[in-house]
Amino acid sequence: LRTLWHSTPVDTFFPPTLTGDGAGPGGADRTWNRVAVAPDSGCAGALDPLLLKTLRTVGCERVLRATYTDATNTSVITVGMVFTSAEPAAMKALAARFTDEKLTERTDLMPRTYPVKGTIAAGFGSAQRASWTVKVLDQAPVVVYAVSGFADGRRVPDPQPVDKATADGAKTAAAQSGLGHDAAGIADQIETALSGSVSTATESSG
Repeated sequence: LRTLWHSTPVDTFFPPTLTGDGAGPGGADRTWNRVAVAPDSGCAGALDPLLLKTLRTVGCERVLRATYTDATNTSVITVGMVFTSAEPAAMKALAARFTDEKLTERTDLMPRTYPVKGTIAAGFGSAQRASWTVKVLDQAPVVVYAVSGFADGRRVPDPQPVDKATADGAKTAAAQSGLGHDAAGIADQIETALSGSVSTATESSG
């Protein structure tokens, strides 16, 4: 499974179009279109040093990233998969740590964006991050993350993790614009695609 990133077509991991039924604010349907896929890379350039340090117990082998935009071209979202070298027990321990220590709420552990020159995501940098999620999987040696922002490049002074940005009554820009739902919805879609690839790989090797 650790070499799954190398043998799986990019469109399987990052489909050109993602559809989230009921994934938007108020249960609205959402559609996201892929802007670009980053070349697969090592971990140092793709991840913030503190996030990389937090993942050291599972090891970081490779990072795959892509950036999407919503159907109205008002939001941009980078989604990534960190392939690790860990056994299931280590992944479960890290997942428990993220939950127990509320690491998903720490702004200093926000994932980096993947801006793409010449596209709607050209201005999607660190200051534009509005909402994010980091999900440590236990069925595969992978960490899935997503981070969203406005497509117009505006700075966001009060980014919120998806749990807070999708909560009833949340009033921040990330919440009211649906950016929390974008990050959560895309992360869920990519996790589902990954799970399908893991099942196929497991059946093939069984």
